[in-house]
Amino acid sequence: MAKPQRDLTRTLLGVLCIGLLIVAALWIVRPFVAAAIWATTIVVVTWPLMLRVQARLWNYRALAVASMITVLILLFVIPLTLAIGAIVANASAIVDQMRSITSMPIPPPPQGVVQLPFIGAALAAAWANASATGVEGLATHLVPYVGGFTAWLFAEIGSAGYLIIQLLLIPVFAAFMYQYGERYASTLLRFAFQLGGKQGEALIILAGQAIRGVALGVGLTAVIQAALGGIGLALANVPFAGLLTFVLLVLCLAQIGMLVVLIPAAIWVFWSGDPIWGTLLLIWSIAASMLDTWLRPLLVSRSANLPLLLIFVGVIGGFVAFGVLGIFVGPVVLAVAYTFLKTWVDKPSPLTSDAAPASGPTSVPQADLEVPGE
Repeated sequence: MAKPQRDLTRTLLGVLCIGLLIVAALWIVRPFVAAAIWATTIVVVTWPLMLRVQARLWNYRALAVASMITVLILLFVIPLTLAIGAIVANASAIVDQMRSITSMPIPPPPQGVVQLPFIGAALAAAWANASATGVEGLATHLVPYVGGFTAWLFAEIGSAGYLIIQLLLIPVFAAFMYQYGERYASTLLRFAFQLGGKQGEALIILAGQAIRGVALGVGLTAVIQAALGGIGLALANVPFAGLLTFVLLVLCLAQIGMLVVLIPAAIWVFWSGDPIWGTLLLIWSIAASMLDTWLRPLLVSRSANLPLLLIFVGVIGGFVAFGVLGIFVGPVVLAVAYTFLKTWVDKPSPLTSDAAPASGPTSVPQADLEVPGE
């Protein structure tokens, strides 16, 4: 009777050692997780493009990887690095400018505001109240909402060196993933097969589709919203409409929202004595800002072939829980959980109808490697 007790103790100690080893390994790679996730997202989304570039460059993988990394550095790393450096260098000037705004007087509302249908009287009364209290009075109402965001923003900017290092690591990781993408995909599929058989392989493919769907959904939604906001700014004759459109694109990509720019622009139009265009710009801004509530989940669900509600909850909940990175992580986690549940409730799952036979893992030919990225 003593032998089973020794086997149980040995098993428990073995599991404990393996658990400690996994925790130690995760702790060591923790500083590189963010850069690795961003690099993986970029590679999965642009993998079909990289294959097309390779075909045009005489099928030389090294030339294709060099081209993709060059574009990544020019369009992603350098602009963000310069932006972070500019914000850090002008942080004190930004704070002084924000303080000087509170001393600016608010002029009384133009007479044409009262004549606006439906909202004229209420808007004139609110404007008169704001003019009486001044910007400083309005600031007291905005502090509870803006204070948390400002503290978060400057806390993130305060670690500018860490952010720049992460940005520099992204193209390094992406270069290895581009160069050995087939090998990594084959290894990942074999690992998934060992864990979950055919279902495990299907989950890996679904995760790749979800990553690409989220990236395209967020990016395309940001471009559309920025374009609509820029059209409104141009029609309302707001100065620097082109520059503000670029700012709108950055804010939409960062999930901060476009009203941060459009609401002050509408106030400026009112202030300039054009209440009609100010009202139109305000309505246009609110409508454009609400576009992402249904367009982003719709684009993501079309790319990833997942329920709309699941993607919506994953995007919003992931962002609330993990920040910008959670936009990509949230839908993937929910997609995996959804697939497990769907497979358990309804067998066989449609996602695994073409998966590998039970005798062994699926081989990964060149064409199949495009599935996670398409």
